[in-house]
Amino acid sequence: MRQLFQPLTIHKLTLQNRISVPPMVVYHLADDTGTVTDRQIEHYREMAEGGAGLIIQEGTCVERTGRLTDTQLGIWEDRHIEGLKRITDAVHQFHTPIFVQLHHAGVFGFMEDTVCSSDITCTVKGEEKQSRALTIEELHRIQYSFVTAAERAVKAGYDGVEIHACHNYLISQFYNNLVNRRTDVYGKLPSLFALEVIGEIRRRVPESFVIGVRLGAFEPTLADSIAHAVELEEIGVDFLDISYGFEQRSYPEKPEKYPFSDRIYAAQEIRKRVSIPVFAVGGIASPEQAEEILQKTGVDMVDIGRGTLVNPNWTNDAKSGRDVGTCLYCKTCM
Repeated sequence: MRQLFQPLTIHKLTLQNRISVPPMVVYHLADDTGTVTDRQIEHYREMAEGGAGLIIQEGTCVERTGRLTDTQLGIWEDRHIEGLKRITDAVHQFHTPIFVQLHHAGVFGFMEDTVCSSDITCTVKGEEKQSRALTIEELHRIQYSFVTAAERAVKAGYDGVEIHACHNYLISQFYNNLVNRRTDVYGKLPSLFALEVIGEIRRRVPESFVIGVRLGAFEPTLADSIAHAVELEEIGVDFLDISYGFEQRSYPEKPEKYPFSDRIYAAQEIRKRVSIPVFAVGGIASPEQAEEILQKTGVDMVDIGRGTLVNPNWTNDAKSGRDVGTCLYCKTCM
């Protein structure tokens, strides 16, 4: 494992290996208040003890009305800071860095009245759903909510934030020009919503604080996402974590016989165009596969998601040559 267990520096933060636990909402551990529970603290403590170089905490919502589910963690008000600090304290006991993913679901929220960059009808959880376009006042309010959430993340002891801009959620709904049909500046410049949020966060957080983006791979094309990635590096983003964007309005691609997923292909191509670290994700099941991806694609980190839900000790077991376990793709963690 020549690369998997090599250190990596992101901004001014040095990680001990190239394994990241990506953000994964675990639906049954919270309640309607968005407040951290003891079970969530133990969940993250176990993964930190398991040896990963980095943990990115599950999508944590910046507004109560922007939640994906009624049991989603929150960072939309100051009362959440105390519980979130308990997570960071538990993780830091093992000298593991932790970022928090800042999230707003947009049209994919569970509430009846949801918002999007534009009026849209799409399929959400198997059912057709309509959502209305944000007013400019609402748009600016949500941008401010992302910024103040980042300030709370600093107070709660996180080492950085990851802005959630993929997986069909709100910022993805701005980035994708097949979804974003606005006629104002936020439609003419689909990346502007995110760029303004990131710029204001950078002005308000300590210089050492890490800011990353989870970016859609095909938004709606790979060429579009490469352009977005270059732009994000130019404004000072510290890393990019590549996954799916707005899937119902996208054009995934990869070469015939490419050995990995289309998301990993996109991460590989994006990494060719930027100098900041790029994370890859997509069914990475074994340490051998993770090492192969690092060596063949040029990406800097691999996200081990399902593997660490099956076995929080995945990294330590991989380093020791033990069986890391296998995800059976059941619905337990959902």
